[in-house]
Amino acid sequence: MEKKVIFKNWNCNMAGCLFTPDDFDETKKYAGLVVCHPGGGVKEQTSAIYAQGMAKAGFVVLTFDASHQGESGGNPRLIDNPYERTEDIKCGVDYLTTLPYIDRARIGAVGSCAGAGYAIFATLTDRRIKAVCGICCTNPGASTRQGWLGTRSVAEQIKRLDEIAEQRTAEANGAEPKYIHYVPEADEIDENTPNDMIEAHDYYRNPERAMHPNSPNKFRFIMQANRMTFDAYEFIPDYLDRPLLVVAGSKAESLWQSKLAVELSNGPKELFVVEGAGHFDLYDNMLYINKVLAKMTTFFNDAFA
Repeated sequence: MEKKVIFKNWNCNMAGCLFTPDDFDETKKYAGLVVCHPGGGVKEQTSAIYAQGMAKAGFVVLTFDASHQGESGGNPRLIDNPYERTEDIKCGVDYLTTLPYIDRARIGAVGSCAGAGYAIFATLTDRRIKAVCGICCTNPGASTRQGWLGTRSVAEQIKRLDEIAEQRTAEANGAEPKYIHYVPEADEIDENTPNDMIEAHDYYRNPERAMHPNSPNKFRFIMQANRMTFDAYEFIPDYLDRPLLVVAGSKAESLWQSKLAVELSNGPKELFVVEGAGHFDLYDNMLYINKVLAKMTTFFNDAFA
């Protein structure tokens, strides 16, 4: 069962979908999960697949569009601020606590790609989140600074910051906002494009897969500055004492980021590598996703026991 819901992130109306088990009974108590979509994604894409699967496993699951994106409120549009993305998750937890059938002692967070990094970051400081799962886990700050493969030099990063500063001045003086793409468009793919990004194009820009009108594949260029100094992983060794499950494909070029999240944690943790899967296979390939859902179900049931 699925229904659209609205909840608040301070003054912003957040557009969400609430998934409940097939045998849902309002008089009973359920574990709740908040699912955060990848950067540039919307709730109707991979988040919905995992939400449906976990609802069938007996959980109540909330998905949502990030603030400033999709059907959620927030102006200006199409900005991507990591601290706001994290607050979105915490406000999702707020919403779950208002539902009488949610067991407040059994709330978890889930995210995919950048959403996984945000879910982990939210868990560091929101003690209401009792367990967290990152699927194709990436650190949004590291990906912005170092690039998808982690090879971008500091000199290149400073050059980008100079470009952002120049663009901010231009926009402050009347220039039109500049937007960049989350994943490459067809004319941006060449021999230097990471394979994960080629797959990303096929996932997000293919109408037969996940292309969606609320997912336009762009965000404000100047917002990269906020991500450059953001680090979802920095305080994992100190603050993440709750169970962590990180799921990654064995063929994903992002695997280094998933491994690092697990290495840094001093709490209960597990890296579940799906053999043969690439990064985007875990977005919509049910052959692999069914294995992940089974693992997630066991993980959260054990964590909440």
